[in-house]
Amino acid sequence: MKKIEFFGGDIMGRIEKIISEISEFKNSERAEHSQKYFKGNDGYGKGDKFLGIKVPIIRRFAKKYKDLDFSEIEKFLNSEYHEFRLLALFILTHKYKKYPDKVVEVYLKNIDNVNNWDLVDSSAPHILGAYLYEKDKSLLYDFAKSNNLWKQRIAILSTFYFIKRNDFSDALRISEILINHEHHLIHKAVGWMLREIGKRNKKVEDEFLKKYYEKMPRTMLRYAIEKYPETERKKYLKGEV
Repeated sequence: MKKIEFFGGDIMGRIEKIISEISEFKNSERAEHSQKYFKGNDGYGKGDKFLGIKVPIIRRFAKKYKDLDFSEIEKFLNSEYHEFRLLALFILTHKYKKYPDKVVEVYLKNIDNVNNWDLVDSSAPHILGAYLYEKDKSLLYDFAKSNNLWKQRIAILSTFYFIKRNDFSDALRISEILINHEHHLIHKAVGWMLREIGKRNKKVEDEFLKKYYEKMPRTMLRYAIEKYPETERKKYLKGEV
């Protein structure tokens, strides 16, 4: 059997079987596109490697192998390949309902490998958001105040779980912390969460925007007011609110 070295060494047994199965869906052209799309060359995803496997295929394998042991999941979560880390995170979300404490333990232990926007968005609300919903949320504030782009995005995206339950307070406070952030990925994330709040309670979003819209980055504002009526959107963009 040909040795597979996706993890820097020989991986035998079930992991090798999964790698072999997934590898049939590799696509070099798509991998090159993903390298650029997720800024894996010299941008925020520098050093990330891609196999060019479509997300629906990864989801299918995650469902098929949702009973992987946590030690096996961690091997995928520590892979240099983006798609394997995504696979691990999908599996963790499958396992969360049955093993919440262990899933969060593994997630936080390997948090540095949740290091691109899709990895964050696919996991933070379903794992950390769900876990902290009725618990102390100081970890999210620590993440928001850190200098780590991905922890900051995890902080705001985790609040999506709260927002869906009409609990907006933490999302608004974390948005305030991140309001002057320099990176467009945070601008988009905060604007997105504000928009989600507005879909459920426009008055709450309006109150926040009227206080901060003149100082928030343009991209953040555009994302936040995307669903607003055209005339109201123009007023915000022109600073006439």
